[in-house]
Amino acid sequence: MATTEATSARVDSWLWAVRVFKSRSQATAAVKAGHVRVNGERAKPATGVKVGDRVVVRGGPAERILVVEKVLVKRVSAPLAAQAVIDQSPPPPPRELAVRVAVRERGAGRPTKRERRDLDRLRGRG
Repeated sequence: MATTEATSARVDSWLWAVRVFKSRSQATAAVKAGHVRVNGERAKPATGVKVGDRVVVRGGPAERILVVEKVLVKRVSAPLAAQAVIDQSPPPPPRELAVRVAVRERGAGRPTKRERRDLDRLRGRG
């Protein structure tokens, strides 16, 4: 067994080691904020993960569903990190189904009352 592998690891450390978060402090903050679940239950930073556990990370454009393939306690190279996790996240929706956003020309100033009403109607508020 290599020095970077173990039978169990903290969830924040594992998320950092497999490169879901850029820093360990970001991973810890996400776990504390309730954005991470391990096997369906809300996790704390010291929650242990082992091989076969399902980790769900909310945040960003979509939810990520990860299955622990290898337990890592230290950050490793990207190819090794990719082997340590099975990503079961659903594919992102096609661009055609994305919500359209109203865009104003730069320097056009504030919208007029009529334009604000049109924007509210477009957004379903009025």
